[in-house]
Amino acid sequence: MYAVIRTGGKQYRVSANDTIVVEKLDGEVGDAITIDDVLLIGGETTRVGLPIVTGASVTGTIVKQCKGKKINGITYIKVKQHQRHYGHRQFETHIRIDGING
Repeated sequence: MYAVIRTGGKQYRVSANDTIVVEKLDGEVGDAITIDDVLLIGGETTRVGLPIVTGASVTGTIVKQCKGKKINGITYIKVKQHQRHYGHRQFETHIRIDGING
């Protein structure tokens, strides 16, 4: 059984015991979370939501709260001989999927 969930403006295909990396969610390491935005449940029979499946949820456990890979950027203006370097690391949450309900 698998499900398609929506969190952080993105969609993820998950099944039991998967580990996914999503945008930062509130909570501490070891906390249980429930995601109610289930768009599709697949398996022997498929249930498609309009836009979400009624009564379905995905439960998981927060494994790690950390920062992602660094993204480097540079701006350069040739005429003025000016350049600027910047970097960014996005906060992310690692979740282990425990079960799909519904």
